[in-house]
Amino acid sequence: MSWQRRLGLVSDRTETAALKAEVSALHVALERCRSVAGYCERRRRAIMLGVAATGLALGVALGAGLGHIGEGLGDVARTLSSAPTAADVDAAYAASRKGKYATALRLARPLAEQGNARAQSLLGSAYLNGRGVPHNDDEALRWFQLAADQGDADAQFQLGVMHDEGRSVSQDHAEAASWYARAAARGNAQAQYNLGLAYAKGEGVDQDNVRAHMWLNLAASRFAASDSFSRGAVAGRSRDVVAGKMTRDEVTEAQRMAREWKPM
Repeated sequence: MSWQRRLGLVSDRTETAALKAEVSALHVALERCRSVAGYCERRRRAIMLGVAATGLALGVALGAGLGHIGEGLGDVARTLSSAPTAADVDAAYAASRKGKYATALRLARPLAEQGNARAQSLLGSAYLNGRGVPHNDDEALRWFQLAADQGDADAQFQLGVMHDEGRSVSQDHAEAASWYARAAARGNAQAQYNLGLAYAKGEGVDQDNVRAHMWLNLAASRFAASDSFSRGAVAGRSRDVVAGKMTRDEVTEAQRMAREWKPM
């Protein structure tokens, strides 16, 4: 009887063949996941860990005769160690705020290509403003669209601006208002402000002072406390201008709507 069988690692050839088949199946699943960005990244890592665990057991069971498995496990380990993590997105944004655009792009691009919406939005901003890359509205639009389709509020707001200004797309105030509304529903203060102005002017939406007041009021309360200019001189002042055109009952209704509003 072999030492492997004494230790209970291999019972017979049938078990060995089953282990080989399991490794093969896991590798096939791994290759399939590699072709799908974003969603499959988490699944790919789980599969690779499964390959590693199964391959290790099979390697111990069969000994040196399966040396190629060890090489494959080395590839898995290198892939896992080099794969970017979600924490890289926070680091990328921090680098961008400090003006370290090359570092921000190096951290964000791999995640963006894998489908991370925040990283895609950061790339869109980089191309829109020419930070670390040449200014390119087409590339900005592409990355914003990818992020916006996943519900990223910042990207949705930026798409609204691009449609409002006709940047890389035909100017379309209705489309702009639609994107502002999606971002505003998620609590983006800039989008809430722009949507409030759209209702005040009837630009892309039906003119409606009550909704204009509601969104401007929300924007004034949701801009960062440190951004006193946006909170008061911009959003607050615009809200008060609209209020001057409203009846007392209309202002009361707008205030009620703002109080009852909840972010998506």
